[in-house]
Amino acid sequence: MRLKEIQRTAHQAWSPAGHHPIRLALGTSAQQLDASFNTTAAIEIFEMDFADPSLEMHLKGSLPTTNRLHSIVWVNFGMGADCTGGRLVGGSENGSLTVYNPEAIISSGADAVVGQSDKHTGPVRALDFNPFQSNLLASGAIDSEIYIWDLNNLSSPMTPGTKTQPAEDISVVSWNRQVQHILASANPSGKAVVWDLRKNEPIIKISDHSNRMHCSGMLWHPDVATQLVLASEDDRLPVIQMWDLRFATSPLKVLEKHTRGILSISWSQADSELLLSSAKDNRILCWNPNTGEVIYELPTTNQWCFDVQWCPRNPALLSTASFDGRITVYSVMGGSLKAQQQSTVDKISSSFDTMDPFGTGQVLPPLQVPQPTAQDTIVPPLKKPPKWVRRPVGASFAFGGKLITFENTKVPPMQSPQPIPRQVFISQVSTETEFLQRSRELQATLQSGSFNSYCQAKIQNAKSDAEQDIWKFLLVNFEDEARIKFLKLLGFSKDELDRKVFHQHFITVSVIKVQPILSFKSDARTSGSVSPSDFFSPKKSTHFQIPVSCDTDGLISQALLVGNFEGAVDLCLNDCRYAEAILLSISGGEELLKKTQQKYLSKQKNSISMLISSVVTQNWRDIVESCELDNWKEALAALLTYAHPEDFAGLCDTLGRRLEHESTEKRCLQACLCYICSGNVEKLVECWALHRDCSSPLGLEDLVEKVMLLRKSIERLRNSEVAVQSPVLAEKLTCYASILAAEGSLSTAMAYLPDNSYQVRNLILNHPLSFPASLSYNSCQPSAPAPVAPPQQPRLPSAFPPQPSPPNPGPGLPPSSHVMPPSSTRPAVRPSYPQHPSVAPGLTLCFKSKHLLFKSGLVK
Repeated sequence: MRLKEIQRTAHQAWSPAGHHPIRLALGTSAQQLDASFNTTAAIEIFEMDFADPSLEMHLKGSLPTTNRLHSIVWVNFGMGADCTGGRLVGGSENGSLTVYNPEAIISSGADAVVGQSDKHTGPVRALDFNPFQSNLLASGAIDSEIYIWDLNNLSSPMTPGTKTQPAEDISVVSWNRQVQHILASANPSGKAVVWDLRKNEPIIKISDHSNRMHCSGMLWHPDVATQLVLASEDDRLPVIQMWDLRFATSPLKVLEKHTRGILSISWSQADSELLLSSAKDNRILCWNPNTGEVIYELPTTNQWCFDVQWCPRNPALLSTASFDGRITVYSVMGGSLKAQQQSTVDKISSSFDTMDPFGTGQVLPPLQVPQPTAQDTIVPPLKKPPKWVRRPVGASFAFGGKLITFENTKVPPMQSPQPIPRQVFISQVSTETEFLQRSRELQATLQSGSFNSYCQAKIQNAKSDAEQDIWKFLLVNFEDEARIKFLKLLGFSKDELDRKVFHQHFITVSVIKVQPILSFKSDARTSGSVSPSDFFSPKKSTHFQIPVSCDTDGLISQALLVGNFEGAVDLCLNDCRYAEAILLSISGGEELLKKTQQKYLSKQKNSISMLISSVVTQNWRDIVESCELDNWKEALAALLTYAHPEDFAGLCDTLGRRLEHESTEKRCLQACLCYICSGNVEKLVECWALHRDCSSPLGLEDLVEKVMLLRKSIERLRNSEVAVQSPVLAEKLTCYASILAAEGSLSTAMAYLPDNSYQVRNLILNHPLSFPASLSYNSCQPSAPAPVAPPQQPRLPSAFPPQPSPPNPGPGLPPSSHVMPPSSTRPAVRPSYPQHPSVAPGLTLCFKSKHLLFKSGLVK
């Protein structure tokens, strides 16, 4: 794409790569005249503002000269610490070699010439500076003259050796880009000579056997020391030949796309696969010399371009000088001409606006500019990316914790560029070492079923008492006699209570036995002695009277005599004779017993009456909803002992919600114990996350460990897998699976993905996880009628394989009556601890597998 342009007939030289800003020096070209036949000469320095879309270049300085130039170079010798300056060297038509200070030209022009020599006897057509020692400059002129100049002292140049015979013009000189003492020269007859300055003699001569090669340009390979290219100006042989000095009998490669002689060539120092050539066929081509392919063609005018050069600092820029008097700067990275065209339209409009510039009294119509087609405005870029936009090294993280890295190995400088195998390295990156270790331990436990030992280890390593209590409660789920052990964890041991009751009973009996003895001795002292015969003789029967009076005893007697148990009970209750009321209500039937119990309990308002009422009526909701939160252990113990299986989970959840509502960390951890007892995984997740950090990998691992163990205890009872329906739990498991996948544990992550998740990102995550795990999904078969077994579906790997049911199945049945037999101090059959009797909120039996996601079209 054309960026800048100026009308000049001149030779050009870019500022060195270390110079900032980028500038372009122009020296008036010898043996060329413009349309005005102007014979003056000057050296001009331009600066370019590429942020400006216009084609203008800003003139920074100009210096008139007496002679026109055949060649000009800008070397970095003498460059200041501010990355400006350097030296401009021009070879004129009269044989003089002049050195200029570009900063002096820009500032004032005074003292701009810092050196000059007239050593050459004819026009100096070839100049090149040594890339290793910038003070060394090679020049070539007529009569096979080649001089090596030291810019510190121009008085005594050296020659590379004896002049070649027959004497000819030197059209080009070029320093080797790898070996600093090697110099090459070429003449129009097509011969090239390679000089060794240490030996001061030519070491090899190259020439085309057809003798039709008229050399117009020669360049060393930027990377390979033994290779160079020669360009032919002859219209009969418009080619570029690549030679290798190790096989100098014939060209290594010939580039043939031009139809007429080649005038100039330039090899990019930033990318050895970019070689520019301009020819008399009005074409400027960019070659890949390694393949011989033309990878870019610049849009040019219908005039020959006699000079083309890459910009040393910005490798995407190049400049051309053509015989129609234009110096143009291009970019090989493509672009659009729309901004330039609009800039031209704006300039014309600003000059010829809608006013009347000619005084005709008529307003000019709006400027109409033909709109170019899209093909005309878009400039195609290079066919291959240049090296300066290629990453020398690169790295990218991929799914599954994979780190993909690559590097572009440089070609050794003394070897021929051959296709180099490129390697891409894939490595596994793990940043969460502790997380992965704990995850592997959890997965091993889930697969082996060693839950008891896992919980024991967690109890030993717990960092707080609350954490230890949670793992103790989870451990009980996998042990026999879970009810008794839960009660022990709450501080209620049956054996300890029996010892306390026995001790209290022993004290009471002892007191009762001592009192009659003391009374007997007292009577003996006061009333005299009693004869043994009277003491051991049978007691005479006595008669009693049945009261029928109008007092309370008489009314009770009369009610009993006629069988009015309900009236007798009411009379006893009104007289606070509660024991007689209870005894009579037993004989009156179960309905009367219940009414009597209710009336009795309604009259009792002490601290134990509410608990007794709940035990008798089996109404534990009042206890759960009304007890002091400091008595949460007692309330939970009562539920473990007496609550019906169908009510147990809900009552535990109610108690847990009351604790959680306090919004303190202590109460929330106590609520977690209630949710563990009820098997409510969803509430456990919400409550735990309320005061614990679950955003970090280790914090999430703490939560998932507890969730997995609680789910496993439920699955052991049901002998079936438990699916996740809770969005909160699904989100946590999805985050957990994402971290595992990012750490490279794809198969483990797949096992934790919820089956029925409401999270869309989980469905997206399901897809990339499945294929690395080499899983296959079949379409879901429709359900068969009841008598026919449904077809078996393939199951995904899961962290929750079904386990055999425990030896003691389920909780016991509640008692049919609350009347205690005389031989027991508790009901004959007391309900065992209800081992999660109902499905807790957020959990359901899993009847669907992951392949349903694929059938639904959400995952493809």
